[in-house]
Amino acid sequence: MIVCKSPAELERMRAANVLVADVLRELRGWVRAGVTTADLDEFAEARVRKAGAVPAFKGYRGFPATLCTSINDEVIHGIPARRALRDGDIVSIDLGVVLDGFYGDAATTVPVGIIGGRDAELLRVTEEALYLGIAQAKVGGRVSDIGHAVQRHVEAHGFSVIREFVGHGVGLALHEEPNVPNYGPAGRGPRLSEGMTLAIEPMVAAGRSAVRVLADGWTAVTKDGSRAAHFEHTVAVMATGPVIMTVPGAERQMASAHSGTRSQPEGMAAGAERRRD
Repeated sequence: MIVCKSPAELERMRAANVLVADVLRELRGWVRAGVTTADLDEFAEARVRKAGAVPAFKGYRGFPATLCTSINDEVIHGIPARRALRDGDIVSIDLGVVLDGFYGDAATTVPVGIIGGRDAELLRVTEEALYLGIAQAKVGGRVSDIGHAVQRHVEAHGFSVIREFVGHGVGLALHEEPNVPNYGPAGRGPRLSEGMTLAIEPMVAAGRSAVRVLADGWTAVTKDGSRAAHFEHTVAVMATGPVIMTVPGAERQMASAHSGTRSQPEGMAAGAERRRD
């Protein structure tokens, strides 16, 4: 069953997602050569608990950490460890929290030092695909409109969409209906309604899309060893358009949505600025 949230529930959920956005922003500043993914995880857990929230991933189906940290060819669900980041790496950081009974969830992929060429393009295209998918999260549309926009952009640049893992509903649980694939034809699947909240999360490989899971039972890597990127936002479907909850300024977005004022989501503008870098 797909759960549509009331304005009061969305406001409570907003707080969880703003916390996720704030912690991810701080983590980006921590990423540099010599820092370990365990360092990032320890910082994130302390920060989340200090805010009165609980890490959503830690203990979920046995996952041992607050963050998923996936380096280079690791696509998703990497387990933080005493592995130091090196210049030229890319690291995907995925964070979920529970605050006041509601979940927030987002991810970003961060370069370690300077990257260029195809690696930089991979990050740029994956993030662009995320925002193109978000733009389709409109009342009256279909869930598959989101994945169609993602796939079309990714493949136009010669990259591959990971198919084994998909986005999902989120709110009162970490994973709610519906699934939100990053591929497929438009115009299919459940119709989008006001109050639906979706974790939209393109996962993209520089090479082929096939993945395998390592012996730890969690870390998914590309079979061909190509690098992968992962960007995610939690988005509310509103009558005025999609509202990105996991960005700084989400409070203003929610206020505009409730007042019926249409404005460009702040995350869209921020993404455009990053794409110009």
